[in-house]
Amino acid sequence: MNRLIRTGVLGFLVWLAGCGHAPVQEKPTPEELKQRALQSAKIHTELAGQYYHRGQYRVAIEEAEIALQKKTDYAPAYNMLGLVYMDLQEDDRAEWNFERGLGITPNDPDIRNNFGWFLCQRKPDGIEQAIGHFMAAVRDPLYETPERTYTNAGLCVLKQNDFERAQSYFQEALVIRPGYPLARLGLVELDFSRGEVKKAWAAINRYLQTYPPAPGSLWLAVRIARANGDVNAETNYAFQLQKRFPDSREARESRAGRLNHER
Repeated sequence: MNRLIRTGVLGFLVWLAGCGHAPVQEKPTPEELKQRALQSAKIHTELAGQYYHRGQYRVAIEEAEIALQKKTDYAPAYNMLGLVYMDLQEDDRAEWNFERGLGITPNDPDIRNNFGWFLCQRKPDGIEQAIGHFMAAVRDPLYETPERTYTNAGLCVLKQNDFERAQSYFQEALVIRPGYPLARLGLVELDFSRGEVKKAWAAINRYLQTYPPAPGSLWLAVRIARANGDVNAETNYAFQLQKRFPDSREARESRAGRLNHER
């Protein structure tokens, strides 16, 4: 019995000794705190991006704002807010956030691309400024998606009926990534804008046999079929657009166009 007591006491003393020598957790250094804040901002911005792509804009804004609470100069969070507010048609807020992001990281190619697209879509007199942003993005040797930006540039100058420059941008995209769907579709749009309806009609049918349908390609097919006088094809493509992508901007434009035509 005494032996058991002594063993218990000895074990207790060993435990106390261990506690007495337990290392005291050190306070994080300023550099460690900065890294934690950066990591948290990155995670919340990535979450914002996921919600943005699902169309859950309110939650996307909340996540991006949490990211900025963690790190007030985290440029990707401003970029994400710019995209969200652009989709929400809140152009002043979108522009402010894109400009704020570029003020922090002037050479960020993703922000350059997105701000250029914003200017192209919302500022009719800002197309050359948009092209400047696009070209700054593609000059970055580490930029991962220059083919997307060249395609955006082509679509942008197509608004000015600058067919030669649009074609050169689309071809640049295809040199970088042969078969890039958006550049291929841009060339179809180019033919259609030139008034080459028969050529565009053949091209859009080949395109839809090669690539999965998307709102942009189906909406272009609707417009080309209408110009070609093919009512059955127009109805078919419009039906596919509404069935597959009812909440898309293109589907809304299609419905509005149908209503205006009926009037």
